[in-house]
Amino acid sequence: MATQTSAPLNPTLSDHRQNLVIEAAWVLPIVPEGVILKDHAVAIRDDGTIASIFTIANPPAEFSGWDRLHLTEHVLLPGLINAHGHAAMSLLRGYADDLPLHTWLNDHIWPAEGKHVDPDFVSDGTTLAIAEMLSTGTTCMVDSYFFPDTVANTCMETGIRAQISLPVVQFPNAWAGTEAEHITKALRVFDQFKSDRHRDAGITMAFAPHAPYTVSDEAFQKILMYSEQLEIPIHLHLHETENEVLDAVRDNNQRPFARIAALGLLSPGLQTVHMTELVAEEMDQMAAAGVHVAHCPQSNLKLASGFCPVAELTQRGINVAIGTDSAASNNNLDMIEETRHAALLAKGVSRDATAVNAHQAIRMATLNGARMLGIEEQVGSLELGKRADVIAVELSHLNLQPVHDPVSQLVYAASGHQVSHTWVNGHLLYHENQFTTIDPARLQARVDRWREQLQS
Repeated sequence: MATQTSAPLNPTLSDHRQNLVIEAAWVLPIVPEGVILKDHAVAIRDDGTIASIFTIANPPAEFSGWDRLHLTEHVLLPGLINAHGHAAMSLLRGYADDLPLHTWLNDHIWPAEGKHVDPDFVSDGTTLAIAEMLSTGTTCMVDSYFFPDTVANTCMETGIRAQISLPVVQFPNAWAGTEAEHITKALRVFDQFKSDRHRDAGITMAFAPHAPYTVSDEAFQKILMYSEQLEIPIHLHLHETENEVLDAVRDNNQRPFARIAALGLLSPGLQTVHMTELVAEEMDQMAAAGVHVAHCPQSNLKLASGFCPVAELTQRGINVAIGTDSAASNNNLDMIEETRHAALLAKGVSRDATAVNAHQAIRMATLNGARMLGIEEQVGSLELGKRADVIAVELSHLNLQPVHDPVSQLVYAASGHQVSHTWVNGHLLYHENQFTTIDPARLQARVDRWREQLQS
């Protein structure tokens, strides 16, 4: 593979948007909480904002001349927000399965990345991930990977909304050789994508120190300083496994959470990922500081990392969002499936069947994700004036019948394969197995070449 970034699959995201009324069997607005609207319509302006939500039987006259889309067996809801991932690692899907986390990382994933990762790898792997996410209902992704400028450009080309989390780690890799170089390059990428044009396209930034066991105190202190100066969050793997905690106590006589707290990182700007090993005192500190959690249930299950105590966190008012992690450890990016696992695990771990009901689970996958990213005024619910990040899920399939409760059906029976339409910022990016910004045949050819190279 060439080491220079190849031509984008779609150089320009079409600006074509229309005044559109989408009529649906059900609308799940998320706000107000617990509400499902039967036989309602959502009106989207050609500027990409939500103009109105109204009953199909009594449409306001002002929308009489607008185009109409009739989705008579569908539920409309806000686009799903994937709160944690490494999109380019989709090229490593199935590459090394059924292994413990550190064996998986140290002996397989990191060596493969060291040999193969370059801007082309990141562009193609990220596009593959975005195609999967758009087709299964994700409209906003959080990504943490090497060559974040390539990730950001790929997101803009395909139209997905994204938080680009700028990686910092001690070990050398294809993007940077030292912690200091990671931070320097991260600041350059921030400067490259901080304009109003990028924000309007849905691109935001965060720092992503990998984990306490791969980042020094000095680097954490610099990251905290810059995050406060630039007013961007910190996205951090923390307490992912029991061994991570035990090793830190053995080596430093301190739990990783205590170290992060002592360094002053606990704040509403801290996005913690995984959090499978927590004690009550740590959860109380998180609640007091306004720390967020990105819960990745399927990845944690597959790598036997442990269980995030979601019910205890939510009881304390801690904001919990949902992420898939990478396709290399999941092995898919289906946020509907991930949401089901989050709801079921919360019940099983807490031994409480009422923990995380269907409405709460969908809220975790939408508005809670928006809150974590600080964009809840723009997306995460279907409300007047918000950006039109909207998906339609068809509930007519026999495996979803009968539909007594569309929200329960969505969480406990459906999957991303039932997503029929995906809009981001009012742009229709996916409909009826067709992409508007991605060429599947071209993408498949690139993926095939990477498979051959990875297996050679």
